[in-house]
Amino acid sequence: MSRVNLLAPEVRANPYPVYAELRRNAPVSQVDPGGLWAVTRYADATAVLKNPQLFASEGFRQAYRPAWFTDYPLSDSMLVMDPPHHTRLRALVNRAFGASVMTRLEPRIRQLAEETAAALPTGRSVDFADAWSVRIPLAVIAELLGLSPSIYPSLKRWADTFGSFTGIGPHDTERQEHMRATAAEARQHFQQVLEERRREPRDDLMGDLLRARVDGEALTDAELMGFMFLLVVAGMETTVHLMNHSALRLRDEPELMARLRADRSLIPRFVDEMVRYEPPVHGIFRMTTQETELGGVRLPKGARLLVVLCSANRDEAQFPDPDRFDLERGGPQNLPFGQGIHFCLGAQLARLEGRLGTEALVTRFSRLSPGDGPVRWNSSLVVRGPLSLPLVAHPA
Repeated sequence: MSRVNLLAPEVRANPYPVYAELRRNAPVSQVDPGGLWAVTRYADATAVLKNPQLFASEGFRQAYRPAWFTDYPLSDSMLVMDPPHHTRLRALVNRAFGASVMTRLEPRIRQLAEETAAALPTGRSVDFADAWSVRIPLAVIAELLGLSPSIYPSLKRWADTFGSFTGIGPHDTERQEHMRATAAEARQHFQQVLEERRREPRDDLMGDLLRARVDGEALTDAELMGFMFLLVVAGMETTVHLMNHSALRLRDEPELMARLRADRSLIPRFVDEMVRYEPPVHGIFRMTTQETELGGVRLPKGARLLVVLCSANRDEAQFPDPDRFDLERGGPQNLPFGQGIHFCLGAQLARLEGRLGTEALVTRFSRLSPGDGPVRWNSSLVVRGPLSLPLVAHPA
């Protein structure tokens, strides 16, 4: 088969037939853009993610440090670190996403979800990507960081721009310049927030991170900045797309929405199956630290891998009838949030927002139907989701 371009519009719109063919015929193979080695089977994906010594996160660092932008803050975040640096940073940040924090956040997220659902117009086409899916994660991240509601429009714009980072080509100078300018704007604002928090500490996530110590060590300014950028990208983009995909599934399966309306206790299972069926994280980069074999293919040292999580989660060898959305499948499915030392810190938060958002939707509306115009998809190797999602919400 010819080399696949994973960012081709037709692949973005529906990548699953392409991934099924790769799993059958070329489970570890080079793809475009950039000649990355796509890892598409569940067993191989799990093997890569569980072995950071052989498959290092340094691949992420290269992806986020291209020649045209060598000081992007995400290239200094724990996303691209290996032990022992990752271990230290993870220990400092872990406490900010513990069960007690989720318990504290749940009433506020429920309130946000109910208010956002109540504000959705009924009986006419509305872009759910803008009017629904982004609103709750945006408010949650802003509140976690102690940011003013006045920054919401900028925060959304920054997240949209940063989310497209891996889709920018080496010769796309206009988008490169836009990315650099946006990152500089965000960095300046976050620097001001850090300075304010040091002068006037608060009881929020930033306060927790500024106070956190492991073996007497605090986070450095570069680590704090990297974490703030990571939270905007990972904390927003992943949850936004989980909510987008959930709305799409309810649109395409009206009987599923009716079932959830009749029995809200099924909603956690809906979220579990949702993150398998349409993972919020599309792919993860890694790099080989030495020559090795994977899936019957010999990979050289320094090979750049893309672990295609959304393909691994449709692997027939792991999931019977994988292209069917099945509430009875059982869960939770954790591979969509990574595995091993880089298991997503925000997985609990994403599930919580997904559950409470779905509860609010099925409580207020009887069904969702297609709106005016097509669904438009983003361009990124890391997350896949709609940029615009026209839907009509029908009142209960």
